[in-house]
Amino acid sequence: MPGVVVEQTHPLWPPLDPIPLCRSHEHACVRCSLLRPDPAQRGRLVEIRDNLIDRITEAEQQGWPGEIEGLRVSLSGAESKINQIDTTAGSGPVLLGTPAQR
Repeated sequence: MPGVVVEQTHPLWPPLDPIPLCRSHEHACVRCSLLRPDPAQRGRLVEIRDNLIDRITEAEQQGWPGEIEGLRVSLSGAESKINQIDTTAGSGPVLLGTPAQR
């Protein structure tokens, strides 16, 4: 059921994040722009990205244009998640300071 959200754990994201329950395609979690990936799972996302690249190559060789398009959408999502991890890694908390009394 697309659009249904359930509370559960997922190996790529920290516990307690809502996970969209979507059975319409294989890489629903990678495609979801609302989920923040767990930095500890960066290696797994790289594996997923590499597998998607291999599958796109196979689909091109087999002449499966519909499959290619779907895999490219998933690849874009996987690369986006990896970039999210890379840009936020090591940034730590932002210290705003103590407000001054007027």
